[in-house]
Amino acid sequence: MIDFEIPQETKAIREKVRTFVQEHCIPAEAELENRAYEDVLAELRSKARSQGLWCPFIPEEYGGMGLRPLANALVQMELGESFLGALSLNTQGPDDATMLTLLEHGTDFQKEKFLKPLLEGQKRICYSMTEKAAGADATGMQTRAILDGDNWVLNGEKWFSSSASVADIAVVMAKTDPDAPRHQQYSTFIVELPNPGYQIVRNIETMTPHTPIGEKLGGTHSEIKIKDLMVPRENILGGQGKGFDMGQHRLAYGRLRHGMHNVAMAQRALDLAAKHVTGRTTFGTRLADRQGVQWMLADCASELYMARLMLLHIAYKAEKGMDMRQENSIAKVFLAHMVHKVVDTALQLHGALGYSHDTPLARWYTSIRSQRLVDGPDEVHRWRVGRNVVKAYEQFGTTASAAGGDLL
Repeated sequence: MIDFEIPQETKAIREKVRTFVQEHCIPAEAELENRAYEDVLAELRSKARSQGLWCPFIPEEYGGMGLRPLANALVQMELGESFLGALSLNTQGPDDATMLTLLEHGTDFQKEKFLKPLLEGQKRICYSMTEKAAGADATGMQTRAILDGDNWVLNGEKWFSSSASVADIAVVMAKTDPDAPRHQQYSTFIVELPNPGYQIVRNIETMTPHTPIGEKLGGTHSEIKIKDLMVPRENILGGQGKGFDMGQHRLAYGRLRHGMHNVAMAQRALDLAAKHVTGRTTFGTRLADRQGVQWMLADCASELYMARLMLLHIAYKAEKGMDMRQENSIAKVFLAHMVHKVVDTALQLHGALGYSHDTPLARWYTSIRSQRLVDGPDEVHRWRVGRNVVKAYEQFGTTASAAGGDLL
């Protein structure tokens, strides 16, 4: 028997978060027009903590809710309906995945000095791995770290370091062992900011225009110049040569969190579309009663259904400690396209109103294009998935295990 029953306590947590997002986070978005972002966020965080909603997946002994993968997935699929949702519970990216890395690989000293203020919501952290010269191939990065006495000295450049402009701490990956095997050449360093050796050259202009609120939220992607950056020996994270493996583990969660939030955004977009077409009449007929419109809504519902099933299956595998890399890559690509299809359809159904900034749809439309690039572009994930299909056939005589054939 396959049991899709969600434990009662998990349902209660999801409902509590859903209520918080709908009653507090979404209304607070409008308040940002007249109130300072810092005040709005502080108020939301105070309300969240008073309800026991804080750092969902962080263990209770570290001040979090201690949610396992399934419960966290369901919570994230609610939080993503508002751009203030994750921030309110201190589970925003890119901080969340880096908190996990510090929690799993940090020393006691590093956890006390760096992780603790992050978990308290007092500081933010960014992750500097990507470089122009390397792109999707992280093993091509050129930033170097050389040990000089009690300090590592870093030199190089970084590209698209998300939220660097609001970060108090940076985690920087650099090559420490050029003669080691390819995936053991890199190490990760914790850097306190501001630091003269870690210079933000610019916040890169993208399809999504910068706004004062967006910059405060951390919605920036920075170009970084690293010159003679001194890092104390005790600030190496996880050990020398472990940077690449830790980075892949970190990105694996980031991909899932993006997917969970994509489901939430798509759900809100479909709700907006349904509200609009049920209240809009043209040529004497409600839009909602036109077959063509119903087909468009049906396609959106189908996309969301498949997306949720993917995430629930991956959450199940995570709960059981099973290998989920194939499903993670499949879902990463699917969910990025799913959210684009649903938001695009919702925008179309709103007509010129959707193209305007009187709804959030136009803003979402430009921002979600990044989902097919961040945490590995579609093509890299499709290549890996396809390669695994071939391997499955060669090993088992069938591709089923690489295509969901062994669901559990």
